[in-house]
Amino acid sequence: MNEREEKLTASHWGIGVATVQGDRVLSVEGHPSDPHASEINDNIPGSLHGRARVRRPAVRKSWLMGTPHAVPRGRDVFVEVSWDRVLDLVAKELTRVRGTHGNQGIFAGSYGWSSAGRFHHAQTQLKRFLNSFGGFLRSEGNYSYNAAMGLMPHIVGPFRLQVAQATRWPVIAKHADLVVMFGGMALRNTQVSDGGVSKHRMPDNLWACADAGVKFVNISPLRSDVAAEIEADWLPVKPGTDTALMIGLAHTLLDEGLHDKVFLDRYAVGFDQVCRYLTGEDDGHPKDADWAATLTGVAAPDIRALARRMAAGRTMINVAAGVQRTDFGEQPMWMAVTLAAMLGQIGLPGGGFTVGYGVNANIGNIERPFRWGAMPQGVNPVTEFIPVAMISEMLLNPGGTYSYQGQNRTFPDARLIWWAGGNPFHHHQDLNRLHKAFQTPDTIIVNELNWTATARHADIVLPIAGPQERTDFCGGKSDNALIPMPKLVPPCAEAREEYDIYSALAARLGISDAFTEGKTSDDWLRDIWEVTRSRAQDAGYDLPDWEMFLQGDVISFADPSPDQVFLDEYRADPKAHALPTPSGRIELYSETIAGFGLPDCLGHAAWFPPRDRNADGQGAYPLALLSGQPKTRLHSQLDNGAYSLRHKIADREPVLIHPDDAKARGVHDGDVVELFNTRGRCLAGARVTDEVQKGCVFLWTGAWYDPDFDAPQARDRHGNPNVLTHDLRTSSLTQSPAAHSAMVEVQRFEGTPPAVQAHEPPPFEPEP
Repeated sequence: MNEREEKLTASHWGIGVATVQGDRVLSVEGHPSDPHASEINDNIPGSLHGRARVRRPAVRKSWLMGTPHAVPRGRDVFVEVSWDRVLDLVAKELTRVRGTHGNQGIFAGSYGWSSAGRFHHAQTQLKRFLNSFGGFLRSEGNYSYNAAMGLMPHIVGPFRLQVAQATRWPVIAKHADLVVMFGGMALRNTQVSDGGVSKHRMPDNLWACADAGVKFVNISPLRSDVAAEIEADWLPVKPGTDTALMIGLAHTLLDEGLHDKVFLDRYAVGFDQVCRYLTGEDDGHPKDADWAATLTGVAAPDIRALARRMAAGRTMINVAAGVQRTDFGEQPMWMAVTLAAMLGQIGLPGGGFTVGYGVNANIGNIERPFRWGAMPQGVNPVTEFIPVAMISEMLLNPGGTYSYQGQNRTFPDARLIWWAGGNPFHHHQDLNRLHKAFQTPDTIIVNELNWTATARHADIVLPIAGPQERTDFCGGKSDNALIPMPKLVPPCAEAREEYDIYSALAARLGISDAFTEGKTSDDWLRDIWEVTRSRAQDAGYDLPDWEMFLQGDVISFADPSPDQVFLDEYRADPKAHALPTPSGRIELYSETIAGFGLPDCLGHAAWFPPRDRNADGQGAYPLALLSGQPKTRLHSQLDNGAYSLRHKIADREPVLIHPDDAKARGVHDGDVVELFNTRGRCLAGARVTDEVQKGCVFLWTGAWYDPDFDAPQARDRHGNPNVLTHDLRTSSLTQSPAAHSAMVEVQRFEGTPPAVQAHEPPPFEPEP
C-alpha cells in the first residue's frame, strides 16, 4: 500500500501542504508560515478528482459531423476521440482559418488565473504558440479593474505603477487618523493575488491599524465588506451613487473653506473647472450635500460631518475595485483623486488615495524584490485587439464600429476562438447574450480541467493537467517569495500538459523550432529558474540550483520598500518627479479626455445616473444586485470542491437579502428563490441577514453557469449573477465591464427546484 506523503504546492490563494497517497491528493492545508491561510485549498482534491473532470479529448458532435448549426453550442453532445485525431483536427482548422481569414481571424481570449506557476501559465503558453504561428487577435485590459487601467494614466499615471507604489499599511497604522473606504475592503478578496501569495498579511495589518487608533468608514451597501474586528462606521449608500456622495463631500470642503488651495495650485491642474461643476456655475445645479443626499440615501448632515472629519486629520481614501465595475465606473476614481487633492494630503504618510486596496492580498502589504523569470511569449505580429469586455459585441457585430480612448475602431471578424485559463461564462456579463454570441464563430477550442460552461460551449475540448499534476514554481507578481511546486500526482486519465499539446501541434504545423526552441518542459523550467537566480544575484541574493530548490521549502526575501508612501517624491519636488500626464501634474480636468467629446465621460469627474435604475420608471425591478468575489473560491475556479460546496444552500449559491425585503416577498432563510429581470433568471438559496442594505441583494460570483434551456429565459439553476447583469460598458472612454449596476426582483420558488447539473459531465456518444 502506498504511504502518505506531504508535499508543497502553490495557488493564487497561497502555499499549500498537500497530503498525497498514490495518484490522489487527499487534502491540502495551508503552510505553517502563513498566519491566515486560505480555506480555498480545501477545494483542490474534490475538483482535481471529481466527476466534472475532462478526461479525454472531446469534440462537439454537430461540429464533427460537418453540421455545426444542427444543435446550438452549449446544448450538444460530445464525442471523445484520440489525441492524434483531435490534434489533426486542430491543426487543420488553424491552417484553414489562417489561409482564409488571416491570423487576425484567430482570437485568443485566454485569461491569466488558471495556475500560479511561472512556466505552466495558460495565457503565456497559448500566446507563445500562436505567436509562433503568425499571431492572433487579442484582448486588452482585464475584468478586475479595467476602468482604472484606462482612466488613471490620464489623471495620475499608469495604474499598475500606482498599485505597486501604494502606501504600505504599516505606514497608515503609524500616521493615519481615518481610512474612508468606498466599496469597503472585503477580506475575502485578499485571499488571492496575481501569480500567488506566500503570506496573508492583510488581516494583521488591519488589526494593527485599529490597535493604533486608526478609524475606518465603510461606504458600501454591505456591512461585511469590512472585517468586524476593525469596528468601522458603516455608511450604507445606494449602489452606483458613490460618485454623487464624493461630489457632496467635495462641495462641503469647498463651501466651508476646508480645501487646500496651496496644494491644488502647485500639484494639480483643472480645479477651476471642478469648482464650476460643484457650485453649478455652468449648469445652474449646485452639487451640495443636500443634492447628494437625494441620490445616495445618506443624510446631508452625515455627508457634511464626514467631510469635516476627513479634513480634520490625516485621511486615506480608498476606492475598491468593485466600485469601478459600475455604470460610469471611471467617475468614482476620478472624484476620489479630486477629493484627495482638495484635502492636500497626497504624498504624505498615511494620506492621499489608493484605487484597489483590498483587491488582492498584496497591495499595500508587500512587493517582490526583483522580477522572477518567465517563459517569453514572443512577438505578436497582429496589431488588432478588442477591449477585454467586448467579446459579445465583436462576435455579434463584426465590422461594427465603437469608440475607445478617443478612437473610432472597428470590430474584427473572429472565426476561431481559443480559450485557455479562463471561464467567460463566469466573468462576462449577460450570459444569455454571450450564449448567443458563442454560436457565431466557425470553431471554438477550449483547454479545460473541468466541464465548465465554457467547455460545454466549445467544439473541441482539450483535457489539461492540473497544477498539482505537473512540475513548476510559484512567484507572485507582487509577492516576496519563491515556492517549489513539485508534481504531486500523474495527470488524470488522458489529460496532458499544455506545453506538450502545443509541441505536438507545432510539429504538425512546421513551427517546432519557433515554439519549443528544441526544449522540453524540464529544459524550460531550468532555464527560467536560472534567469531568476541571475536576477536574484544582481539583487544581492543567492538561490540554490533547481534540484535543491524543488526539494526544499519556501524562499522568502525582505520587503524592498517597507516605508513606501505613494507620490512622496512628487510631493517633495513636482518638477524633478513630474507625473507621466500631459501636464506633469494631477489632472483634475483632462484636456485630452475633454477633447474626445464623449457624452459619457467629460473632462472632469461628474455624476451620471445608473442606467438600469434610471430606465425602470415603473419600479418593476426594485432590488439592486451586488455580485462580489466569494470567499469560497477564486472566481469560478474549483466550484466543485468541498469548501465551495459546503457553503451552498440547497445546492445553490447563497443570495443575501435584508429581512424587510425577505418578509415582503414571503421569503425565509434557506428558501430557494428566483432572481429575475428582463435579461435572465437564476435560482439561489436565500440567506436572510441585515448585513446587506435594504433594497439590495448580494449574490456571490462564480457558481458554474447551469442553464435550463427548457425554462423561461434559459433560467440558470445554480445562482450565477451574470445571467442578470447588463453587457453595457462603463463608458466609451475605457469600454470596461459594469456588472455592479443591475436591478432585479426576487420571488420564492414554488414547487420542487430542478436539480443542479453544473458539476456533471455533458452527455457523450460513441465516435461515428
